[in-house]
Amino acid sequence: MAKRDIIAIGGSLGAIDAAKTLLGGLPADFPAAVLLVVHIGSRGANRLPEILGSASRLPVSTAIDGQILERGHVYVAPAGHHLLVMDDTIRFGRGPRENLARPAADALLRSVAVSFGPRAIGVILSGLLNDGAAGLSAIAQCGGATAVQNPSDSRASDMPLGALAAVDVDYRGTSAELAEVLVELAGQDVEPAFEVPPELELEVRIALGRRSDSSTTSEIGDVAPISCPSCGGVMSQMRTGPPLRFRCQVGHAFTAEVLAEEQEDSVDEAIRVAMRIIEERVVLLDKMAADASRAGRRFSAEDLGDRTDELRARAATLRKAAISIAD
Repeated sequence: MAKRDIIAIGGSLGAIDAAKTLLGGLPADFPAAVLLVVHIGSRGANRLPEILGSASRLPVSTAIDGQILERGHVYVAPAGHHLLVMDDTIRFGRGPRENLARPAADALLRSVAVSFGPRAIGVILSGLLNDGAAGLSAIAQCGGATAVQNPSDSRASDMPLGALAAVDVDYRGTSAELAEVLVELAGQDVEPAFEVPPELELEVRIALGRRSDSSTTSEIGDVAPISCPSCGGVMSQMRTGPPLRFRCQVGHAFTAEVLAEEQEDSVDEAIRVAMRIIEERVVLLDKMAADASRAGRRFSAEDLGDRTDELRARAATLRKAAISIAD
């Protein structure tokens, strides 16, 4: 019999405090390795091990590429790399961002699902949007256990709510209660046999850095009339789900929720750029109309004035649209 001995945790806004509480509830002889992804900036020193280590009886360190997993140790994803596990070895991925993040919770949970199946436990903590929902679904697909921080206990409830919508979760509770759940689950006997869907293996290879193109995405998705907000490439709708997800030919991945958020931002920016161009055009036409009037070109001045009024009306329409998007 195999043992539940690999725990993958993902979160973003509010997840550091939740992780401190969760790790603080684990005993010093905890019989599982813990891997943690929290969305952080892509540059700068990673102080998470120091912050989390102050609350944990387990050693906490930044993961190292090629490192062999040890049970009873907490590994934190470094900035700018996907944290992946292949068999018992930590691997760093420089593949495309998922849900605008690298490291991404989905990438970690998916790799753990593929490598460990029923031995894995996936946990989603507080965070914005819904990175982690697809990864938690992969854990469930491969026979692992799933747990989610209660939305009411989360500083940002998006990630827990997204996970709960995508997966029939095994356990949910406060961060303190989740520590008790992990203590109960870790070391339990499980059947070692499991099947890995080939599309999950392919997505792990993409996160690792495998070249992705249209032939790659055609293996796991169907072309959709949507462009990638990161690179402008054609996107494909993933055949697995929930949640509803998309990948572009380069490999950038988005849940529908994150994609909609990005598109809304792009529309808002486009409207503001259009407003600026129109307003600059109005200023120029005003000057041209004044110059025509001084030169006695009455009809030209009236024509320029009419065009200025039309542009002002368009600017007012765009301004209303920008306000409605902001609301």
